[in-house]
Amino acid sequence: MKLSDQALGALMMALQKSLLEQSDIVPVLKELEFQNDQNGNLSVINPPNFKIEEKHEIENFDNFETIGSD
Repeated sequence: MKLSDQALGALMMALQKSLLEQSDIVPVLKELEFQNDQNGNLSVINPPNFKIEEKHEIENFDNFETIGSD
């Protein structure tokens, strides 16, 4: 059995959520509910969600330097 693209995206969202909130990913993963999709792959019924509330603006963008192939 393989993960569907949707389930893989849900796992990536869980990782992003834990990184942004600087929290443990294990509780988020334990809450995920899986089911078989039409193709026999695992999909997630309840993918994680989160909001980014702070807007970060870059001031003086002209003063940034790039290194390498940027």
